[in-house]
Amino acid sequence: MKKYLMTPGPTEVPAETLLAMARPVFHHRTPEFRETLEEAMELLRYVIQTSGDVFLLCGSGTAAMEACVANALRPGDKALCVLGGKFGERWANICEALGVAVVPMDIEWGTAVAPQAVADALAREPDIKAVCVQLCETSTATVTDVEAIAGLTRYTETLLLVDGVSSVGALEFRMDAWGVDLLAVGSQKALMMPPGLAVVAAGAKAVKAIEAHGGSGFYLNLAAAKKSADQGSTPYTASVNMVVGLLASLRMIKAEGIENVWARHAVLGTALRAGAAALGLPLLSSSPADCVTAIRLPEAVDGGALLKDLEAKYGVKFAGGQNQLKGKIVRISTMGYSGPFDVIIALSALEMALCDAGQPVELGAGVRAAEEVLLQR
Repeated sequence: MKKYLMTPGPTEVPAETLLAMARPVFHHRTPEFRETLEEAMELLRYVIQTSGDVFLLCGSGTAAMEACVANALRPGDKALCVLGGKFGERWANICEALGVAVVPMDIEWGTAVAPQAVADALAREPDIKAVCVQLCETSTATVTDVEAIAGLTRYTETLLLVDGVSSVGALEFRMDAWGVDLLAVGSQKALMMPPGLAVVAAGAKAVKAIEAHGGSGFYLNLAAAKKSADQGSTPYTASVNMVVGLLASLRMIKAEGIENVWARHAVLGTALRAGAAALGLPLLSSSPADCVTAIRLPEAVDGGALLKDLEAKYGVKFAGGQNQLKGKIVRISTMGYSGPFDVIIALSALEMALCDAGQPVELGAGVRAAEEVLLQR
């Protein structure tokens, strides 16, 4: 049976990237690798829209998040963490593990934090050293107005840490123009790669903080990463074939054009949401993202059983809900290596699986609605 991977990470990887990664391994301390790395880093700057420092680490997006906290903050510093989903909670968990004092901002899952609420929190506690937010909260498919929040911190000493793991390369993000200080990205989402590479981008204010602290730890030490990056290298053994694959994927993004990539994701997200609406299925999020869509299931449907049916019978892999949303939603990716017919496949599979679950579904209604959006766009 043909398999369709439609989870919000890992995502599908282009054949061109997989073939590039299959080439023979070469040494990481060679001119060949240096040239590969330098081009990949320049293209990452293009995707992130920065002229500043970008570092590649071996690890997942969580490693990038931990590197941001560990290197920019110190035990006892205060960090405002927006807790609107599983990955907002991850910022808080990382801070707590590293001795950073968490100032929690609880918001309803599926809503975006209001920039004014962040402004009010900073006014109440002016000694907050960092604000930690998601560009897209993957667990709820909710997009945050990072640009507005960056406007609150840009000309202050407070750092803005952004989790762009599931969204950079899919949603509009302009690091320098907005004034974001630290960004965490993972390879297995919109960058069209397997899991295994973590990306950290640091603005001038963040670099100053990192250098003032001398970095932190050993392996995730960004001061060491910067020293090597300035010489076109990495401090420790690089994942050579992963970098080769990353370069292949980044070249595809550059060829399409980053603004065109953002526009493509907007069309796909709009079409998927239209299909869900036509099936009478509400969204979880009041601020839905274009890279992943969270759809509420009818109360009578066992979400866990539905996901198993989708995979076993139709070869389609969606993600479910986490924590209190387990069994209540499905999350469908349109990020990275995705096109119009991925939306059609996802909706047709969902329609059939709901029929299998005994739900009164008009077959083709969701597909038709999505097709109408795709034809218009």
